[in-house]
Amino acid sequence: MTQTATNARGGRLRFALHYIEMIVAMFVGMFALGLLQAAVGLDFSHARYPEAGYLVMAFNMSVGMAAWMRFRGHAWRHTLEMCAAMFAPVIPLFPLLWLGVIDGDALTVLAHVAMLPLMLGLMLARRSEHV
Repeated sequence: MTQTATNARGGRLRFALHYIEMIVAMFVGMFALGLLQAAVGLDFSHARYPEAGYLVMAFNMSVGMAAWMRFRGHAWRHTLEMCAAMFAPVIPLFPLLWLGVIDGDALTVLAHVAMLPLMLGLMLARRSEHV
């Protein structure tokens, strides 16, 4: 294997590991802050208040991911773009919720499924920032 191929393979591996780090940080924030909020009585029922429940969860995921990105030395601009990927999926989903096309559970699942490719797309667009 040539040095160029080895470097390219190593770059792809670092990129993939960084993507996994972002997902892990996001879920750590979601669970840690979610437990803290539940402990102090600020837990929103996704069944009763799906909009608030999702927005709080997206905030919690953003805090975890932003903390990790800043720790790794990412600029605020890139950090905030990645955080926006937590909130962007609900832009088309909230109207579907309000029209009764989907329920709160579907909102949560669809938003989580959409945010992962959004994060990946942002990382690919700024590939040099994420290796």
